[in-house]
Amino acid sequence: MNFENNEYMIFVVAEIGVNWDGDFELAKQMIDHAKKIGCSAVKFQSFLESMVENHPERSRLMKSTITKANVETINELAKSAGIEWFCTPMYPDAVDMLDPFVKRFKIRMSDGKPLLENKTTELFERVLKSNKEIIISSQISPHNTKYFNHPQIKWLYVVPKYPCSPADLDFTNIKNFDGYSNHCPNIIAPLTAAILGSKIIEVHITSDKSRNFIDNNVSFDYQELDNLMKLIRLSEQIKT
Repeated sequence: MNFENNEYMIFVVAEIGVNWDGDFELAKQMIDHAKKIGCSAVKFQSFLESMVENHPERSRLMKSTITKANVETINELAKSAGIEWFCTPMYPDAVDMLDPFVKRFKIRMSDGKPLLENKTTELFERVLKSNKEIIISSQISPHNTKYFNHPQIKWLYVVPKYPCSPADLDFTNIKNFDGYSNHCPNIIAPLTAAILGSKIIEVHITSDKSRNFIDNNVSFDYQELDNLMKLIRLSEQIKT
């Protein structure tokens, strides 16, 4: 796993996702805060309108998807803050658009399911050809697939429930994954994953829980993120 210039053992990803609402000032604030408290990277999403056409917040969602029109601005904001950024492409052409700007890609659980059956998709093949690291979320352990221990792929355990509770989580096979993608509103979930040896932790973040940002119900605000980061970095000092 190549985490360039990362002084920490655990690669913590602050998933800004759609919670920046297409507001570049807000995106800058969130990126800067993630950098300030020691997150390793921030992440966004790239999707098409056809994918969210039935969503009640379709117009808001489309303001936050990464496109040719805003990718350079997002790249400059992250570059200015001195933090890595990457993205979840949800359609093949997004890979080509993002490729000049990112060091790795994320594939969401629904797009990674065919891989668990040793199948492939156009999206996966496009990402694979980039020769960059691919982070894939899955609730099912990939240990019986041909993609387990693939040199380009890192697997994250996830529970696709928004939000999920600690009781929904099953870390019995967490060692079959490289990390954990969080949808639990309690910091005990990602902290436990870190203590159990996860090398990648992905958490959603929000600037303000009193506002109706779309993914607030699975996101940590700045204070919660600060507390989580302190505990994760402290846990790295424990010999296991």
